[in-house]
Amino acid sequence: MTEQTLLEFPCDFPLKVMGARTDDFAQTIVEIVLRHAPGFQAETVEMRASSGGNYLSVTCTVRAVSKEQLDGLYRELSSHPAVKAVL
Repeated sequence: MTEQTLLEFPCDFPLKVMGARTDDFAQTIVEIVLRHAPGFQAETVEMRASSGGNYLSVTCTVRAVSKEQLDGLYRELSSHPAVKAVL
């Protein structure tokens, strides 16, 4: 049985990752993304601090080639201790 997805691959897929604002948070996220999407361009990362300055959202738009690739990326990001949420 094949799992259904509404996405057509390949496609550009934005991932927003939120966590505590630390010196290495964005770099950690980029390293994880690169493991799953080697062609990802780190200079395209968008970052936004929370109004209180305690949290950081990092948006990475990856060229997704399969549902399995995205699932693996979500799994690794979600399980990282520094990550609070992945959208």
